[in-house]
Amino acid sequence: MSSAPEIEQSDILIRMGSILNSEMEPMKKRFRALFTLRNLGGHAAIDAICESFTSSSALLKHELAYCLGQMGDRYAKPMLEQVLKDENQEPIVRHEAAEALGAIADPSAISVLSLYKNSAIKEIAQTCELALQRIEWINSSPEVCLSNGDTTIGLESDGSALLRHEVAFVLGQLANPVAMDVLQRRLCKMDENCMVRHECAEALGAIGNLECRRILEQFLQDKERVVRESCEVALDMCDYINSQDFNFFQ
Repeated sequence: MSSAPEIEQSDILIRMGSILNSEMEPMKKRFRALFTLRNLGGHAAIDAICESFTSSSALLKHELAYCLGQMGDRYAKPMLEQVLKDENQEPIVRHEAAEALGAIADPSAISVLSLYKNSAIKEIAQTCELALQRIEWINSSPEVCLSNGDTTIGLESDGSALLRHEVAFVLGQLANPVAMDVLQRRLCKMDENCMVRHECAEALGAIGNLECRRILEQFLQDKERVVRESCEVALDMCDYINSQDFNFFQ
């Protein structure tokens, strides 16, 4: 016999999945449902998230892939591979699917990532190359994986773009305002790898305060499309985070 908490969680999953997959719901409500599902985790939550890749909103689909990468569950890998392969999906959505595959770091994703590392779309090609490096790095040297400690120093390193990308990803997950200055410096560095700058923009969006908004607005006309689009997405996330209605299931 199922316990009351299990029944309650099942009800939440069904309700959040219904909201997320309804084109009739306001976007901010769908985002709250997405974050609730991400926090709940598990296969049923992933299934509900994956259903929304048919949405007409590139912003929503980008965040679906981003959340699946944060969840780190290889169960999401087949859908992420499908999104990466789908040329009808917007480039920034396909790019984020590749990035999520790198975050999950399952070696079985190497074949599909290798297929697209020479894509004519630069941000997809570079993301796949970086994801491949990350998978190799994580699976050969798991002891060097970044943790939720003080990681900001790694973003100042001029050695490895992969390391800086990884640090920016972790800082986005932590969403700690202390990291704003170092994220801004790397975003402002015009000769930085565009995938690192993109990840810094997303991390600033995850922090989501007014100073982050001011920083991001400066790069809406950046020469790199992936940076421009990431700033647009991040600014939308700032709006959602600062919305009076932004309170989701923890």
